[in-house]
Amino acid sequence: MLGRGAAGGCGLLLRAASRALSLSHSRGTVVVERWWQVPLSKEGRQPRLHPRRHRIYRLLEDTKHLPKTNLELILTQSVENLGNRGDMVSVKKSVGRNKLLPQGLAVYASPENRKMFEEEKKLRQEGKLEALQTQSGEKTIKFLKSCRLEVGMKNNVKWELNNEIVARHFFKNLRVFVPPHALKLPDEPITRWGEYWCDVTVNGLETVRVPMSVVKFLRPKTKRYKHWLAQQQAQLAARREALL
Repeated sequence: MLGRGAAGGCGLLLRAASRALSLSHSRGTVVVERWWQVPLSKEGRQPRLHPRRHRIYRLLEDTKHLPKTNLELILTQSVENLGNRGDMVSVKKSVGRNKLLPQGLAVYASPENRKMFEEEKKLRQEGKLEALQTQSGEKTIKFLKSCRLEVGMKNNVKWELNNEIVARHFFKNLRVFVPPHALKLPDEPITRWGEYWCDVTVNGLETVRVPMSVVKFLRPKTKRYKHWLAQQQAQLAARREALL
């Protein structure tokens, strides 16, 4: 027989184990059927079950281990790497329930919501509603806001900056294709080096002002040499400071 101390210790262990045990049920459902059919019983009597045979089951459906399905939603705002307002997306349930739905970025793709956004899309195509910026357009705007354009012009000829020249430098220096008609330069002619600006209209909807430096044109080889020379001078100055 166990002593009182041992019995008390066992009781504490059992209570601790019961607290650590999770009693929440699983959402999965398992559907089974008996391998051997139970014979019909007489009216008013319980069926007679064989102690072994009628405890054998075959699996019909296991919803707990089925492949996880995605959640279909309709975006109410433009979401990076997903789409624009009105686009139907298929995302993981965790992303939809924890981010998109609580933050109001999407709604369920119910028949009513689908019909509403289809009508809205139709009105935008007809021009009755304001057009929305595309996702690539928003990325372009974000990129241009952090850029500074450098335009190199020669000093041995007379020149005047125009939209075509600026558009070529956008593609050459920033790798951004900007059509000339989407550019706007200052009203006064630009014929000297200095600091200026240019407005870029993206998809005819939003305009971004990009700082622009008009500098002396340097050949790529000369520019690389000057860059290397500046690096060497900076390293030499750092060594002198270290010795002092």
